[in-house]
Amino acid sequence: MPLIMDGGGTPSFWAAKKSVNSASSLRSFGTRAEFISLALINNMPDAALEDTETQFFRLLELASGDIPVYVKLYSLPEIPRSTRGEQHLRNHYRDIDDLWESEFDGVIMTGTEPHHSDLRAEPYWEVLTSVLDWAEQNTVSAVLSCLAAHAGVLYSDSIPRHRLAEKQFGVFEFRKTCDHAISRSIPDTIHTPHSRWNEVRENDLLASGYQVLTKSADAAVDLFVKKRKKSLMVHFQGHPEYEACTLLKEYRRDIKRFLRGERETYPALPLGYFDAVSTDLLNAFREIARADRREELLSAFPETAAIDSLQQKWQATATSLYRSWLQYVSSRAWLRSGTLAPHRSVAESITKQTVV
Repeated sequence: MPLIMDGGGTPSFWAAKKSVNSASSLRSFGTRAEFISLALINNMPDAALEDTETQFFRLLELASGDIPVYVKLYSLPEIPRSTRGEQHLRNHYRDIDDLWESEFDGVIMTGTEPHHSDLRAEPYWEVLTSVLDWAEQNTVSAVLSCLAAHAGVLYSDSIPRHRLAEKQFGVFEFRKTCDHAISRSIPDTIHTPHSRWNEVRENDLLASGYQVLTKSADAAVDLFVKKRKKSLMVHFQGHPEYEACTLLKEYRRDIKRFLRGERETYPALPLGYFDAVSTDLLNAFREIARADRREELLSAFPETAAIDSLQQKWQATATSLYRSWLQYVSSRAWLRSGTLAPHRSVAESITKQTVV
C-alpha cells in the first residue's frame, strides 16, 4: 500500500483510495524500519505528468503487498511547464532542494522529452546529475527509467546513446540472461513496452561493468544494473510501469502531430500490441489521414475498438520486478546508519571554507 506524502497533499485520484494514507497516519505503521521510503522524481512533460504518477502509484501498490511504502513527489525544476502543470507541482510536489536533506531508502526517476541530441546540453542536466550523485551516496537503490537511464550511464561512465533509424515502439519479447535479486522472480521470457528513439548498447554497458538482466533480439537491452558507491542503480530502457492503453495514447498523439503538420511522416504502428482486427482498422484510418491531412479527422480515429482489444500482458512481470526491487531495498535499508552524505553544493561549500 503506497503511503503518499508530498508538498501539498495527495493527488485526488489516490486520496479517495482506502489503501492510501495521509502523512498524519505515518506513525500508525510503527517504527521507521517498518516501512520503505521512496522519492518519485517525475520529470515527464505536462501531457504525461499525471498519467505517470498513476502508472507508478498503481505499480507500487500492486508490488508492495503488506509493506507500507512512503512516497514523496519531486520534479526537476528546469522542465518546461504550463500554468496548469506548475499549479499541479505546487499542490502535490516538494521543491527539489527538499530532497538533499531528506532520507529515502530508494528513488525512482523518470525520463522526459529531450530537446537536444546531447543530453548534456539540456537545461536540467546539472540538477539531474546532482540527483544521481545524491542517490549513489544516500539510497539503497535507484531506478532510472528510459531517458534517465541514458543520462545515468552517460554521466557515470561516459556511455553514449545512439539514435535509431526507426522508433523502438511497441511491446517486445525479452529473455532473462541471469538470476539477480531484481530479476530472480520473473520467467525466462517476458514482455515489456518500449517507446524510444535512442539506445545504449550492450557492449558498452558490459565494458563498463554493468550487468545486463534482460535483452531482446528485436529491442536490444532492457534491464541492466550496476552498484555505484552505496546504491544499486537499476536501469530500464523500456517502461514496465505502462498501463494497457499508454502506447495507444502515444500513437494517437503522434497521429495528431502528423495531422497538424508538426511531423512529416505518419507514425508506425506499435509492434506486438494490437490484434489483427484493430490493426486493420488503424491501417485503414492511416490511408484516410494520408489522403486528407486535417486535424478534424482525429474524431474518426478508432480508439474505442483499439482499447477493447488491448491486453496488458506485461503487468505480472512488472509487478514481480518491482516487488523484488522493494524487497531488495527493504532487506538492506535497516543496515544503513541513517547518516546522510552532504549534497554536492554543500560539500563544495565546505571544501571552499576549508581552503580559505
